[in-house]
Amino acid sequence: MHPASLTPATAPDMQVLREQLGRPARGVIGIAARCVCGNPTVVATEPRLPDGTPFPTFYYLTHPGATAAMSALEATQVMRELNDELAADDELTAAYAAAHAAYLADRAAHGDVPEIAGISAGGMPTRVKCLHAVAAHALAAGPGVNPIGDRALARGDWSPACCTCANPAAAGAHDTRVLT
Repeated sequence: MHPASLTPATAPDMQVLREQLGRPARGVIGIAARCVCGNPTVVATEPRLPDGTPFPTFYYLTHPGATAAMSALEATQVMRELNDELAADDELTAAYAAAHAAYLADRAAHGDVPEIAGISAGGMPTRVKCLHAVAAHALAAGPGVNPIGDRALARGDWSPACCTCANPAAAGAHDTRVLT
């Protein structure tokens, strides 16, 4: 597996992140995934925040449409279903463990924080605890790296191929939806 590629966070990216999060983004290393319009979708965050706090969530989902879709799934039985699939399928379990290892390797390239050693995000490698985290990893690393993140994205009502950003100029320029 190859680590996700990060693009530098520009001043406009930081402003979009502030708008998406409703607060300034902390410890940004780069943008790990973008909307088709170019806005940030997933930010990569330092494993130790500037104030010294250990932060295991290296890939952080910021796009409002994506976060809303994962929140909607979490409000249903999807996490229970995914945990049941994980418990019943040895191949899925192995792939999820490999996703955990890939996540840790990606984060380790940006610093060693003993307090979070072996801790990735989203419940990896043994359970599904946060769809936002596993979806962020799936978006950053690409399809096939995090099977639970891939499943969550497939079940959600948001797609990385369809701009839903609030910026009409950006959304209109790259909107790939088919209107009926």
